[in-house]
Amino acid sequence: MARTTVVIATRNRADSLLRTLTRLSELAVPVIVVDNASTDDTVARVRRYFPKATVLQSPADLGAAARNHGVRSALTPFVAFADDDSWWAPDAFERAEPIFDAHPDLGLVAGRTLVGPSEELDPLLRHGLPANGVEGPAVLGFPVCAAIVRRQAFVEAGGFSHVLSSRGEETLLPWDLAAAGWTLCHTADVVAHRPPAVEREPGGEMAERRDAVLAAWMRRPVERALAASLKDPKAFGAALPRLRQALRQRRELPEHLEAQVRASERPRRGA
Repeated sequence: MARTTVVIATRNRADSLLRTLTRLSELAVPVIVVDNASTDDTVARVRRYFPKATVLQSPADLGAAARNHGVRSALTPFVAFADDDSWWAPDAFERAEPIFDAHPDLGLVAGRTLVGPSEELDPLLRHGLPANGVEGPAVLGFPVCAAIVRRQAFVEAGGFSHVLSSRGEETLLPWDLAAAGWTLCHTADVVAHRPPAVEREPGGEMAERRDAVLAAWMRRPVERALAASLKDPKAFGAALPRLRQALRQRRELPEHLEAQVRASERPRRGA
């Protein structure tokens, strides 16, 4: 019986999504597609060509937070995320599940992401936490398309924030998991694939910068949030419409975790 469910959030990318579902069908695991109010024929085509996939329709575009509905609907102890243009290696879950079993406090496994036909390594992974006895280095950030979570940990941590767009979800969730006492680790044996950036949806740089400012106001000390805002005034301006909502969800990280976040932000020697 499958122990991992794949959750995908999508909007108006039917062709790409169907290619991803074709690859995922080879894994024989449950798949939940959360449609973010698509105006194309995404839902109809998924239901026609992939009737075994569960489709959840959102009446509005929830961004990354749409994945929360998929996780809550999952019946397995582990949930793997995929973008609507990414996919997992055939043995990814077979390798990840025993790591979760061996470490009951492990909330997330971040795999190795290979990009494009040349399978170049995606460098997005951000280290910064003590290893805490878990296999592989601990992480403070990761590509969501290479993340597998313990469903219980994800739900307890609150999932992806509704304040942030799909550009900022990779910052807040690891902080919240770590603050709740869960361990996060990277293992190169768990592999995900995605296409090169040029093939992906363009734009979003300002949204990413805006979300970085919002995340700082939601979790960092005031002086750190102010510094992030002053360093990027355009991003702060873009964040203003969402700032009140962000502040309502503000809770500072524990001191030890804030120290680790600061350490991860320092340039590495030789970099």
